Amino acid sequence: MVYTKKSPALLVIGIIMLAIWFMADSGALSGYIEHLGGKKYKYLAELTTLPLYFGVLSVLIGGWQLFGTHSEGQWDYFSSAIAGAMFILIIAMMVRWFVAPEVAVVSKMMGKVGDTGKYIHKLLGLNYVVIGIVVGIVTVNVFRVPEWAENGVRLSRLGLKTGVILLGTLYSAAELKNLGGLSIIMIGFFVLGSVGIVLWMGARMKIPNSMGGVLSAGMGVCGVSATVAAAPVVQAKSVEIAYTIGTILLWGVGCMFIFPVVGNLLGMNYVQFGAWAGTGILNSAQVAGAALAFQPDGIETLKVAEIFNITRVLVLPIIVIWLAVWYVKREESVTETVNVGRVIFEKFPVFVIGFILLFALSSTGIFAPANHYKGKYFGNTAESGFKESKLLKADKIAVLSAEINKIQRQDRKTAVQNLIDNGKVMSIEDDDALRGLVNAKVLSKDANKILKGAHKAVRHTAKKIKAFRNWITWLFAFGLVGLGMQITMSAMKQAGGQPAIIGAVVGTLKAVLSLVVVMMFVSGSI
Repeated sequence: MVYTKKSPALLVIGIIMLAIWFMADSGALSGYIEHLGGKKYKYLAELTTLPLYFGVLSVLIGGWQLFGTHSEGQWDYFSSAIAGAMFILIIAMMVRWFVAPEVAVVSKMMGKVGDTGKYIHKLLGLNYVVIGIVVGIVTVNVFRVPEWAENGVRLSRLGLKTGVILLGTLYSAAELKNLGGLSIIMIGFFVLGSVGIVLWMGARMKIPNSMGGVLSAGMGVCGVSATVAAAPVVQAKSVEIAYTIGTILLWGVGCMFIFPVVGNLLGMNYVQFGAWAGTGILNSAQVAGAALAFQPDGIETLKVAEIFNITRVLVLPIIVIWLAVWYVKREESVTETVNVGRVIFEKFPVFVIGFILLFALSSTGIFAPANHYKGKYFGNTAESGFKESKLLKADKIAVLSAEINKIQRQDRKTAVQNLIDNGKVMSIEDDDALRGLVNAKVLSKDANKILKGAHKAVRHTAKKIKAFRNWITWLFAFGLVGLGMQITMSAMKQAGGQPAIIGAVVGTLKAVLSLVVVMMFVSGSI
């Protein structure tokens, strides 16, 4: 079978990309860019580079696909996915560069919403991530994905998983230690609790044990991956797997849009929201979508959310063993022996292993010094990136000197005194103490602003880390638009009656209770 279609679509996409690049590079779009944000418009560098690179690639491959000869084989299969991938990419580009900024402009013209102090696009999270997912959903359900793009749309999941793997390069050992401990406690409680409640409700509602087992894994652990891993050990039928995946989609899609709105209304910080999304949302892709919808122009929230999500995936072998024992005890008719170890080995998500490997490499300092924080490393010498112009001026030193006696904790007081004496942050320990002082809001706004500036002066982003951040942003933008194109109404209707009821009860309990725990016990620092 030959998969490559003789369609002009990829060639046309390439020409459109090159036209966007030419207009941006020549200044023809200057007036519109001024309208979208002027000096605050953040995407000019992307506009004048990315469409050129991908446009040339699309034109060359599109011309070959249209006019060349094609034969069956692996190259034919993989090259057939390029058109669909570029179809997703150009939608992501248009939404990120033009549609989302236009929505922001209109939102600001409408004014702030009531007493919230926020514009409606901020309140509802109407950024390029959410809009991109919505465009994908509308595309597949209203217009349907073109045949020539189908293979590429399937490829979008690879973008999400690759993005998670690359996230491993941005964590420091300290971040992982602090977040990992918190995630183990929360995930352990909510995963085990969710699985237990689903099994209990399933028994009370008299659904088949195989249905209860596979649904408990999907609702409790990590969505589709857990469903696929648990299915063999509870001997789930195809229709039961479909019901479970339908329930996860139905619940998870709603959460993906509702969580960011709730987070904005409650004024959650990135650590709180990341912990909540990583615990309360079912599927890995939906966790990423919600985190990026909450913070579209940064990846701090995504990093927190993915630690919780990966911790959840690491619990998967325990749940599979639990379900295997549970199923055998409840089903007297079990005749087929399932190799649980082999199931875990074959079905365990490979992207988690990739994430762990890249984190291990990152910890050696191959991408940035091993003690980097949020992708940045400490350096207060000229050799490590510090600029003498960043030394504190006399007026700022005077502000800190006037307020130092407000500080009660000795480590924080010492750190401020060192900053006053030297004009810069002198150590990682001092930097940590000063960030804690800012979060505690002990000093005035002016003093805290000075401390934040001193922190930024000694924290630097390595070139490799900058590149990884950019790649991660685009991989997730690409993957989430493609995710939208795989959310069909027919798939969500497969949830069925009883599985949907159980899913709604357990999903709501998990979301609400994890929100309460996060708001009560999780602070804004790591």
